[in-house]
Amino acid sequence: MLEKDQIQLHFFEFKELNPKENYGQVYIRTDNIERFYQTLLDNKTRIHPNGLLETKPWGQKEFSLLDPDSNLLTFGESI
Repeated sequence: MLEKDQIQLHFFEFKELNPKENYGQVYIRTDNIERFYQTLLDNKTRIHPNGLLETKPWGQKEFSLLDPDSNLLTFGESI
């Protein structure tokens, strides 16, 4: 379980999962994405090499990272 700013995410073990074949992803909408991104950088959280914070053509600021099971976690904020 992970908790920050009164938000909890619950993760469950999946022993048969092969992380190299995982295509799971989660999109998380947030406010103050730049502050959150900087907090992750300050804590040495590894950002996906193709997922640095940027403004997307569809009107979102987004960045991505991989969890330990290779689930893609993308965080976005409407602009």
